[in-house]
Amino acid sequence: MKNFFLLLSLSIVAPALRAQHEHHGHTMPAKRDSVGASTNKPTNGEQQPMHQNHGNMNGGDHQGMTHTGADMNHGGMSMSHLYSRSLPMNRNGSGTSWHPDQTPMYAYMSHRPSGWMYMLHYSVFLRHTNQNINNPNGKGRAQQFDAPNWFMGMAQRNVGKRGLLSIKAMLSLDPFTVGKGGYPLLFQSGETYQNRPLVDRQHQHDLFSELSVGYSHSFSPKADAFVYVGLPGEPALGPPAFMHRISSFNNPDSPLGHHWMDATHITFGVATAGVRYGIAKIEASSFTGREPDEARLGIDRPRFDSYSYRLSVNPTPSLALQFSQGWLKNPEISHPGDVRRTTASLLHSVTLNGSPDFYVTSALVWGQNVHDNEAENAYLAETSFQAGRVALYGRYENITKSPEELGIAEDTDTSVPRHVNVDNLTLGLNYRVVRYLNTDLVAGAQLTAGMPDRYLQTLYGRMPLSGQVYLRITPAPMRMR
Repeated sequence: MKNFFLLLSLSIVAPALRAQHEHHGHTMPAKRDSVGASTNKPTNGEQQPMHQNHGNMNGGDHQGMTHTGADMNHGGMSMSHLYSRSLPMNRNGSGTSWHPDQTPMYAYMSHRPSGWMYMLHYSVFLRHTNQNINNPNGKGRAQQFDAPNWFMGMAQRNVGKRGLLSIKAMLSLDPFTVGKGGYPLLFQSGETYQNRPLVDRQHQHDLFSELSVGYSHSFSPKADAFVYVGLPGEPALGPPAFMHRISSFNNPDSPLGHHWMDATHITFGVATAGVRYGIAKIEASSFTGREPDEARLGIDRPRFDSYSYRLSVNPTPSLALQFSQGWLKNPEISHPGDVRRTTASLLHSVTLNGSPDFYVTSALVWGQNVHDNEAENAYLAETSFQAGRVALYGRYENITKSPEELGIAEDTDTSVPRHVNVDNLTLGLNYRVVRYLNTDLVAGAQLTAGMPDRYLQTLYGRMPLSGQVYLRITPAPMRMR
């Protein structure tokens, strides 16, 4: 644990100090006039991704890095989308997915005279969680101190007049800070520990959660094509993964529909190709269907036995829509069989008062797994309102699972219902305690009320309550000029 906090401190302080030093100590290259080149603003003729803010967040007139946020435009250059020289970087989601252009970004950025641009995102929760508080003998009752976390570094540079090279690496220290059996989460299921299905627990994420490279080619400001490979990586399936979805930013817990919507965000072996024209993008992937094994510190063998496609449309700077389908080969080792997964989502983000500390962001997501001719659906609605130092957020879920999935009965047991249903409502509040060196320390709490169907009430209780308190450490939000 001591090593973890040492690493955390270095990862927070070093990039922030380096970014400030580089901004004041280097002269950036001049603008380039090639087709789709990164300049002060996207070249696709669309609106800017966020409202313009011509002073810092304290009302001053300073440029570049400030103690309240990072300026996205340095000396005539700005980081573009990872897979398009013509799109704003705010549109970056996990893998190759899209966010709305007005999505705020919490990150450090560094521009080098060599032409490389770097960015670091991370989120660390230090928390205590207590599940099924009001039912002492209820199923899934558990509590734990832990620290769910992830760190993502990105690098990109232009290649010639039309190319763009992008590299991403995402790490999670969950294997050391959450524990081998994951963390308690009522009604959650998916993956295994000690060759047994995890039930009422969220599995930890792998140390190497993404190691990917992508290349895109601009045909015009409105059209480009890209390829993306990862070991691990994320295929073209589902919305941005929950830890990267800004509407989930304040919630430490994985959604209960994670394995219906975005569980393929860590896939050992992914190859994706796509094309964009105007507001729309179509992409297809070949990838490994099997989810990561229990050896969270290593690299799994790629198989490329599954495939998917996704259609994404951003009709306005505040909206991002996607529809996707995937055919997964034996994704769950504890539940053999192929799965057809279908997802659709609508993401909304809008800044308020021209400030990155005032915004509303929401998501509507549907996911469906079909296996053995049975369809199971998961629905999610979540929203977050950031008002300066204070954030209010909520998540509502409705999900259908089999009793076998929840470890209640064998699949052949005819005495239990074929499917069971759960509704979950989470409400939370947090407050930014301090902002220093472009880094935020936030304190928060949330409460979740479970509303299971009548069959599950005999095991979990009528309305099981779960709560947690936490501290969260992230970069401060960046600001657009």
